[in-house]
Amino acid sequence: MREFVVSGDTHIIEPTDLFKTRLPKHLRDRALWEEEFTLDEPLVPGGHTEFKTLHTVGFDGWTVSKYRQFPGPTPDGEPEHIIRDMDIDGVDASVMFPNLSLFVLFTDDHELSMAHARVYNDFLVERYLPHRDRMRPTAAIPITDVADAVAEIERVAGMGLGAILLPEIPPIPYYSPQLDPVWAAAQANGTPVFVHVATGGVDTKAGQSVTARNVKAVMEAVNMGKNAFDDTMASNRSMGAGNATGGQKIIGDLVSGGVCERFPELQFNLVEFNASWLVSFMAGFDKAWRLGIGQDTDWWLGFWDPDKPPSEQTGMGRLFQINQKWPYPLKPSEYIRRQIHVQFADDPVAVQARHITGLTTVMWGNDYPHAEGTFRHSRECIETNFEGVPDEDRAAILGGTLADIVGFDKTRKFAPVAA
Repeated sequence: MREFVVSGDTHIIEPTDLFKTRLPKHLRDRALWEEEFTLDEPLVPGGHTEFKTLHTVGFDGWTVSKYRQFPGPTPDGEPEHIIRDMDIDGVDASVMFPNLSLFVLFTDDHELSMAHARVYNDFLVERYLPHRDRMRPTAAIPITDVADAVAEIERVAGMGLGAILLPEIPPIPYYSPQLDPVWAAAQANGTPVFVHVATGGVDTKAGQSVTARNVKAVMEAVNMGKNAFDDTMASNRSMGAGNATGGQKIIGDLVSGGVCERFPELQFNLVEFNASWLVSFMAGFDKAWRLGIGQDTDWWLGFWDPDKPPSEQTGMGRLFQINQKWPYPLKPSEYIRRQIHVQFADDPVAVQARHITGLTTVMWGNDYPHAEGTFRHSRECIETNFEGVPDEDRAAILGGTLADIVGFDKTRKFAPVAA
């Protein structure tokens, strides 16, 4: 029987004027909004003619083609239409994230971000919560003020939103003890934590965003595509693949900072980071904190100062001494297997590595309706990525693990089986 399929990465296309009409009046001139326009002639023969331009600090002027899929209607964010598209793709349920408002929900201006977040979270309750048997939207929680973050977690949990969204680039590192009230509130309210790529790091004073580096990386690929193929292009493109660095930083901070040890019931989910890097990261993480075979704890190295006695050689140190200082009862990889989950869309290596990373550390999602996602081709993608994988393992990665995390009923299958 077909498994219960959950997309761990579905995006809501917000109304273009959502924040302009709902933010407190004194903030509406700073509200995120989108401007839609249509070209008389496409940029290339037979190409796109409909575009959307984003207006928000750090990303003003960012313009993309409107989403379109062939054949069929263009996705528009209406719940009934999302369900229609889930059925097309063979998806029973989805965990849902903002679309372009991702870029304004986590800035250094707490009032601005929190106002956008509250509007967005209220919109989720109104529009998507009635479909919670198939849709689980994540509530945006800015953490620039810890007390307000805790209050918003409690508010959205009380309204029935069962998961929260935090930024890839937080205002302070995730290992910071100051964030413990946030983790405590999330654990107490049963709201698993999701972190979506390319969020946070927006400096409103400078009008810049650290996460704009992702946009710059995209533009590098765009510019490469315009030029003649050569070895330099091939090398640069190869080195730019994947989102490993951000995911590794988040996991490293959560595990090394003792967050997973202090909050053992809390589940952390990294979205749109791909996952094939996880196997090598887990191996290196464990290796950094154990004394390897043959390693000598009294092995010294550094720079010797001939003008100082041996007892004052501050430039010298024992290379492997730190390997024995891991302060927690479980190994890093054991915390990851217990509490960390990384989402991918088309990443067969992540599936193949499940025997090492652990079956529950990876989860699938189609990134609907983004151009880099697998929507309308997800059935084909799944068969390619999961060729030869036993049914039990397929079921866990394709939806079983995530259904348990957010509370979907796996006994109910909604999407029709492909003919």
